[in-house]
Amino acid sequence: MVSLRFPTAAVPRLQPKPVPNGATIAATLAAAAAAAAAAAASLTLTAKSAGRPVPLPSPSAPLWASLSLAVGAAPGSVEPRTGAAFPTEDAAGRRLLGVGLRKTSVFGLKSIDVYAFGVYADGNDLEQQLKEKYRKFSASELKGSAELINDVLGQDIQMTVRLQIVYGRLSIRSVRSAFEKSVGSRLQKFGGQDTKELLQSFVALFKDEYKLPKGSVIELSRESNHVLKISIEGEEVGSIQSKLLCRSILDLYIGDDPFDKSAKDNVQENIASILQS
Repeated sequence: MVSLRFPTAAVPRLQPKPVPNGATIAATLAAAAAAAAAAAASLTLTAKSAGRPVPLPSPSAPLWASLSLAVGAAPGSVEPRTGAAFPTEDAAGRRLLGVGLRKTSVFGLKSIDVYAFGVYADGNDLEQQLKEKYRKFSASELKGSAELINDVLGQDIQMTVRLQIVYGRLSIRSVRSAFEKSVGSRLQKFGGQDTKELLQSFVALFKDEYKLPKGSVIELSRESNHVLKISIEGEEVGSIQSKLLCRSILDLYIGDDPFDKSAKDNVQENIASILQS
């Protein structure tokens, strides 16, 4: 600790200042509030530029509270291209394993960022169903294990893929059409040709009445006993019990040909870490 020392020479006595009146006090408080607001804005911009989500204080919180929240906020995981932030745990307590980006092209020329996504899984399910089999392998061996991913896809492990829309002109009809193609191809891959009825039961849940402005959230969750639950903006729109459908949807994000390879690698690396803990 630095010690501050002052000279011992006599210090002249200062005349007491007059007590400020009400107008002076009000002006002083207003100036302090303006300075604090400017500091809060500066801190918010700094946090955003660093890729960290900044929580908003409650309307009744004082200015000093907003400064504290902006500086000390615990960041979630952020998809780097879009800046979309994901909580490290979802509402069901499932752990975030990786984030990625779904892109598409228009006429094979222009690439469009459609939605960012986060893949979540129940850590207890992973340990209970996979740890005994894979505990003897090193983390590096598990990172490249196709068998591990195959088991994650096929076992009754509770998982969620959270989609956050980043394209401002996305319609529910476009989502329905895209899933019809992508999920349809996976259903054929794992279940053969006789899967049209199952596919239609899934895409029919994405009704025209739902709007998807930028920032909207869709959740595709595999619940216990291979029940697929679909939610839009926190509202459950339907569920279907089908191991084949659950596997087909998860395969889009962590299978052999995923939408985002780096996201799949992160998911597999984090699963390996859980199984080695």
